[in-house]
Amino acid sequence: MIERYEVESFLALAEELHFGRTAERLRVSTARVSQTIRKLERRVGAALFERTSRRVELTPLGRKLAEELRPAWAAVGAALQGAVDAGRGLSGSLRVAYVGAAAGQLLIGVNELFRERAPDCEVRLKEARPTEAVRWLRDGDADLCLGPLPVHEPDIVCGPVLVREARMLAVPAGHPLDRPGGASAEDLAGVPVVRLPEGMAVPPRQADRAPGPAAESVQEALTHVGAGQGVLPVGAHARRYYPRPDVAYVPLDGAPPLEWGLVWPRGHATARVRAFAEAAADLAGDER
Repeated sequence: MIERYEVESFLALAEELHFGRTAERLRVSTARVSQTIRKLERRVGAALFERTSRRVELTPLGRKLAEELRPAWAAVGAALQGAVDAGRGLSGSLRVAYVGAAAGQLLIGVNELFRERAPDCEVRLKEARPTEAVRWLRDGDADLCLGPLPVHEPDIVCGPVLVREARMLAVPAGHPLDRPGGASAEDLAGVPVVRLPEGMAVPPRQADRAPGPAAESVQEALTHVGAGQGVLPVGAHARRYYPRPDVAYVPLDGAPPLEWGLVWPRGHATARVRAFAEAAADLAGDER
């Protein structure tokens, strides 16, 4: 019979494709992950991963097993969580992460409405970097996260869109694109675009766009913009939450709107998660 830690190790490695990151995610040693996978492969009788000094990849058999096992394992977790919810109802605690100042501001109103409906549930809010949000959800460090949509991860569920806002372009003050008419996608050809971590919702990069410097946060990216090292696509909220004398925000014509919503781990839509998401949707509907 397969053990729980074997399933968790296999599915985590199937997503990360890196023994070190898998070990960090499961909070065990790399050697423990390697031993667990070897034991599982001996039980199966075939290799589930192809390993080289540079990369780890699923074998066809490993890919098939992951595709069949992931939803079944999520169903087991959902069934157990359902039993816990039935016993606890909406009491307990809820950890809600958010990406960026605008998301934090929106959560204040959602939290107030949720607390009116579930006074026995403690809500803990914590800001996450774009690269941290999904990891926190997977590791159980957060139950939900409010941030840019969509999130293209098979184990993460995206809730409904709560807010839509226009795209804008952050440019150095006095830059040729700092003009009333704004900028278009064609204007970005050959202009360095500051690179944010994967997970930030920015318009897709075009092949003819020059890569700009990399940044780990919006504030760092805007510092690069202010220094004249590139431009940065942002949401309209940046004008309010990130005003800077060295940066101008101009309309970005033709870019799709930036959408915000709640996301949570697949199979973990507890009664508390569902109630918080409902409060967020109700509040967003009242403000439209």
